[in-house]
Amino acid sequence: MRPKTEALIVIDVQNDFCPGGALAVAGGDEIIPRVNALMGDFAAKVLTQDWHPADHASFAANHPGAAPFSLIDMPYGPQVLWPSHCIQGTHGAAFHKDLSTDPADLVIRKGFRAAIDSYSAFFENDHKTPTGLEGYLRTRGVADLTLVGLATDFCVAYSAIDAAKLGFTVTVLEGACRAIDLDGSLAAARDKMRAAGVRLGA
Repeated sequence: MRPKTEALIVIDVQNDFCPGGALAVAGGDEIIPRVNALMGDFAAKVLTQDWHPADHASFAANHPGAAPFSLIDMPYGPQVLWPSHCIQGTHGAAFHKDLSTDPADLVIRKGFRAAIDSYSAFFENDHKTPTGLEGYLRTRGVADLTLVGLATDFCVAYSAIDAAKLGFTVTVLEGACRAIDLDGSLAAARDKMRAAGVRLGA
């Protein structure tokens, strides 16, 4: 067992991000056995869950004529328009059936505000509106974070960079993540994570 100052953050291992889902990440379900095994090593374990209302502003379907994966400008900056995914209460929003959810101490839902997307486990995409995760971890005395999950180049990277900016020591285990890699997004995310002081592990 690792020290109590360390926490495992499992990002968005949900049906819609796994093969067959609305926004499937190639091989997304392949990480689940390792993620489950890692949970036994950490005293603090947090799962994040993408949790969108059907009218979410980041869905291409809510912008007539817009194509999925196109970019628009939102008040908080550029926004990728995604296929509708992880809609509250649907099968797609549920955790993958093989993920061990019982060991989790906390499930934190993100993206539930219709007007703003939320990749990071710590902040909405305006980089200002907090999710409350930082406070939870601080009150538990956590200083070191290990991140795993989906997708490396979006929700994992955003969470890792925000955590590093907040002063946590952060490791991303890339072998327990999978990426979308949209137009070079994986390489860009790796560069940004390293620049923020995030350690990339195997």
